Amino acid sequence: MPRAKQSILSADQSNWQSAPQSRWAFHNIDKVLPSAPIENDPARAVPLAIAPRTKGASILQQVFLKATATDAIVVIVDGQIVYERYANGNDAHAPHILMSASKAVTGLLVGILQSKGCLRVDDPVSLYVPEIGHTAYQGATLRHLLDMRTGVELPGDALAAYEAATNWIPDDPKHPGANFRSFFERLDVPVKPHGGPFRYVSANTDLLGWAIERASGKTVASLLSDHLLKPMGAEDGGLVTLDRQGLARCTGGVCLTARDFARLGQLVVDSGQRGGQEIVPTGWIDDIFDNGDPDAWKTGEWGASFAPISKHMRYRSGWYTIDDAPRLLFAMGIHGQNLFIDKANRIVVAKFSSWSDANDNLAIWMTHQAIRRLQSRLTR
Repeated sequence: MPRAKQSILSADQSNWQSAPQSRWAFHNIDKVLPSAPIENDPARAVPLAIAPRTKGASILQQVFLKATATDAIVVIVDGQIVYERYANGNDAHAPHILMSASKAVTGLLVGILQSKGCLRVDDPVSLYVPEIGHTAYQGATLRHLLDMRTGVELPGDALAAYEAATNWIPDDPKHPGANFRSFFERLDVPVKPHGGPFRYVSANTDLLGWAIERASGKTVASLLSDHLLKPMGAEDGGLVTLDRQGLARCTGGVCLTARDFARLGQLVVDSGQRGGQEIVPTGWIDDIFDNGDPDAWKTGEWGASFAPISKHMRYRSGWYTIDDAPRLLFAMGIHGQNLFIDKANRIVVAKFSSWSDANDNLAIWMTHQAIRRLQSRLTR
């Protein structure tokens, strides 16, 4: 199917996250940022059956989709697409940036690599990346990175250096040629205890990406291709953005189509299995659902802000869990990227957006309310 036509906006590293450029850039990342392809295997692609349901999906009215700047939405029940819509130049075959929902994809990859003996999540990060042994990450484990429980904080200057290292903004004269390796090696912030309350530091997952590449000897793009997209039957390829030395941005740079993101959710619903083959260890998926420290979340920096949605939440391996019945697992990224999974009722919702603001509390609340109503309608 040909990509939808849209007038090309003058999107570049200086403005691609700002409206209106973002509405084009979010599904044309390879034209804006350095990136590496995450290949699928067309011979192994698994078509998704389409079985529209007017009941239930009717709550996803155009007013809600427009109010939350929806670029794409795919709803799957029992492995079948029951609702699908696209806007702003997106279509079924357009990879869209996941932003921080990339952390959830990275979390699944880590579980796979641990099962293959490439790494162990309880190992210190410095075992794989000794260059950071003298920094605030000293003593942090891969598990601390996965669960956002390092003691690392990035004040103003350190945060600016990190943003320059991501390669998502033009080269900064204050940090010329910045990249992840140079940032982490030179990180100079106070050392604090690890394992405390949830503290959201995006750099944690980018450091995890460096550790993954060191442990495996392969690029993140090739690992995601070989261990996720190809075996799960992805319909299209994806991509991941790169820093100036070619290291993947695992915290936010993964791009997938809405259908393939929903397929990933279906893989979680199916406990990591596809056609009798274990792709993601079932025990790893169970760990995501059942673990994560509720007190670390409640006392962490986002516990209060998410309380209007739920007071019973946890964070594990890049995923958020709401324990209110029916339990809901979700991945989340700025500007409105989400994957919702109701495993008990076999419901998956992949939603891409292009909010004008990176974080829109009203849109977050509206989206969660719509998902809860959708769950109720689809399970009647």
